[in-house]
Amino acid sequence: MSPILHTLESELPRLSLTERKLAERILHAPGDIVHLGITELAEQCGISPAAVTRFCKEFHFKGFPDFKVKLAAELAHTEVGQQGGPASYQDIVAGNPLATIVEAMQANHLASIRDTTSLLDLDNLEQAVKLLCGARRIDLYGIATSSVVAQDFYQKLIRIGVNCTAFADPHMQITSASTLSEGDVAFAISYSGETPETIESLSCAKENGASTISLTSYGTSTLASLSGIALFASSLETGMRRGDMASRIAQLHIIDILFTGMVSARFGDYIPRLEQSYRNVRRFRHKRGGSDT
Repeated sequence: MSPILHTLESELPRLSLTERKLAERILHAPGDIVHLGITELAEQCGISPAAVTRFCKEFHFKGFPDFKVKLAAELAHTEVGQQGGPASYQDIVAGNPLATIVEAMQANHLASIRDTTSLLDLDNLEQAVKLLCGARRIDLYGIATSSVVAQDFYQKLIRIGVNCTAFADPHMQITSASTLSEGDVAFAISYSGETPETIESLSCAKENGASTISLTSYGTSTLASLSGIALFASSLETGMRRGDMASRIAQLHIIDILFTGMVSARFGDYIPRLEQSYRNVRRFRHKRGGSDT
């Protein structure tokens, strides 16, 4: 199932009657939806075209045309995956041979990157890159597994001389958010989008005038709705035994895109800093007899 359809199915219990009618119609025959006009779909569901538009925007699309384009792309990817063999995420199984585990991890990570890429909004990405490049200071917030992703972004940004800090401690997140202001950026990472400490930190930063960016799993969430720019990773990985492996890869995929976009946009500024940091690390590591990082 595609990320969009998976999200609609998982969100059914919380939807209003009008929204549920539309979601169920989409889930019943998603291939038909891409060929329908908004008025025709609204009539089939017994709702107004305006309700269809609101529904699409609730799930972070610009409108019904944008929804159809992205749904069609996902359905095409899903069809190709089915023709090429099973593409569903695989859980940990007792006694699996190591060769099977290697294949499963590769399949999970590739599927996660593919599904995440299909959800990318280029306009949002461009806005995020512009904000990050122009930020006076960047705060990175993330708890538990999300803190690993925040630390990865921190290590990248610090190498190009960006003024940033990554906080995993919720008290330090709030403390730092309290000192942000206009011209600063708070970047919050939470796969569920419902981590209370991360939500509170981003809220504090926003109240102080900082620009806000979130990275969550695809779907509706408090953190995504709170942020000025919402970025999404694939939401298809489920199951306690997977340990958030594919989801972490999906988030790191977006971090790599943002970092590369920043360096590309300000190539003349960032590349000399990146090369200088590499040379300095190499020089001092060699003095101590260590290896390159």
